[in-house]
Amino acid sequence: MMLIPCPHCGPRPETEFVYGGDANVKRPDPAAPDAEWTDYIYFRDNPKGAHRELWLHAAGCHSWLTVERDTVTHAIGSVSYTKDSGE
Repeated sequence: MMLIPCPHCGPRPETEFVYGGDANVKRPDPAAPDAEWTDYIYFRDNPKGAHRELWLHAAGCHSWLTVERDTVTHAIGSVSYTKDSGE
């Protein structure tokens, strides 16, 4: 099991968190063309190695966190609060 070090609650099991997606993806402007919205909704990178992700501490402080995690080893490099969920 992966332990995510919440800045507020300390190290907590991943089961307390909900994965929120890629932290690098930005929502398009509402007036953006359909092709841009299609890319946003359906297409995601599947990186191997270091990656920035959003996680919601649903069973704890309810904070959205940006987690830098290696997708191969699951080693966590850093965790910080994020102002929004990328939505």
